[in-house]
Amino acid sequence: MSVGTILLIVLVLILVGALPAWPHSRSWGYAPTGVLGTVLVIVLILVLLGRV
Repeated sequence: MSVGTILLIVLVLILVGALPAWPHSRSWGYAPTGVLGTVLVIVLILVLLGRV
């Protein structure tokens, strides 16, 4: 597996983990997921372009 694939898998797992599912994190809204989603899209584009 390449480093880009491993990075992509880790970012997807972090993105799922950032969903506000617990009572203490519901007040955060979707901000953590939005930030991680943006990072995931950027990394995905870089992987597809062959830069990572």
